Amino acid sequence: MAVEICVKAAVGAPDILGDCPFSQRALLTLEEKKVTYKRHLINISDKPQWFMEISPEGKVPVVKFDDKWVADSDVIVRIVEEKYPEPSLTTPPEFASLGSKIFPSFVNFLKSKDPNDGTEQALLEELKALDEHLKTHGGPFIAGEKVTAVDLSLAPKLYHLQVALEHFKQWTVPESLAHVHGYIKLFALESFQKTKAEKQYVIAGWAPKVNA
Repeated sequence: MAVEICVKAAVGAPDILGDCPFSQRALLTLEEKKVTYKRHLINISDKPQWFMEISPEGKVPVVKFDDKWVADSDVIVRIVEEKYPEPSLTTPPEFASLGSKIFPSFVNFLKSKDPNDGTEQALLEELKALDEHLKTHGGPFIAGEKVTAVDLSLAPKLYHLQVALEHFKQWTVPESLAHVHGYIKLFALESFQKTKAEKQYVIAGWAPKVNA
């Protein structure tokens, strides 16, 4: 029985994959595991009744395993790893939370209206920490030569960071962070290309938050 997954549809284009990094994380995990799945695109601004019945909070992603719908990308990724252990995507515990503060730091900087409020510096500090880790541990991925779960969580968030900050703030990751730039080449993975939202839909997804 194929796994079923509900993910965000694009803003203004309900038949196109949308810009949710947590949905992409779940899709990436299924792709890297070579799990067959059926994808449902959910229009977040007009959620169908059947979806609200399986996800009362209206959140994506939700995945159906053995006739039971499961929410929360952390839980989904853990279940996928248990049910489909090969190839293993388990991240060594000491690296599991690496880069976890990059996304909230990015959101704070993106929404910031004050160039002197420290949000840019806070993001740079997090990116520098990632750069230092990759430099020390050889890369190209966080745990070494192999993609693991932490990469599949971080890569979609870095994609959003790259697209949204360039568009809304004309800001790019400094060239001095060479290892981060090398890591961003993760976006070239076949599984990433297959599961990413187009740039225009990433921009459309962030616009209301930036302009709030």
